[in-house]
Amino acid sequence: MNILQINTSARATGANSTRLADAITARLKALHPDAAVELRDLATQPHPVLDGASLAALFTPADQRTAEQCARAALDDALIAQVQGADAIVLGVPMYNFGVTVQFKSWIDAIAKAGVTFRYTATGPEGLLTGKKVYVALARGGVYRDTATDSQVPYLKTVLSFLGMTDVSFIYAEGLAMGTESADKAFAAAQAQIDALAA
Repeated sequence: MNILQINTSARATGANSTRLADAITARLKALHPDAAVELRDLATQPHPVLDGASLAALFTPADQRTAEQCARAALDDALIAQVQGADAIVLGVPMYNFGVTVQFKSWIDAIAKAGVTFRYTATGPEGLLTGKKVYVALARGGVYRDTATDSQVPYLKTVLSFLGMTDVSFIYAEGLAMGTESADKAFAAAQAQIDALAA
């Protein structure tokens, strides 16, 4: 079993979402002692944002790219290869202004590649990253679960499903900025969810 953990916080240390992701990975490792774990921290290993130069590189045929364009395209290919090789994917996801971090969005933009991780067919798009289990660790200062203000979960369900990843579990730690007691309860509830994984 190959486990890929993606930390998407802008914080290299002390991120609540990373704390949850670490706990999920530890739980999976306990269940599968022989599993290999690969970690990508987008705070310390940020991926370039999608800009004009990036688009030019990605839409230029591979045999016509400049050396600089080849290098840019290779960055996306490396992230795609990581995801393709993973059996389980653990995403540590904080909420920033009701959305995901720019670091995480850049990662999504990198792995969503037509003809590689999804394709268009006569009957609509088809995700090609199938057969994977995804765990999303959500860390939030307020409480948004199952409310109209939670734009993260619908977005992540949509984009992950579009890429073929339909087996997704969400682990919530909410109210983390609402006092020590609230934070303690949130982490305890999240840990209970984690402990129950594949039990």
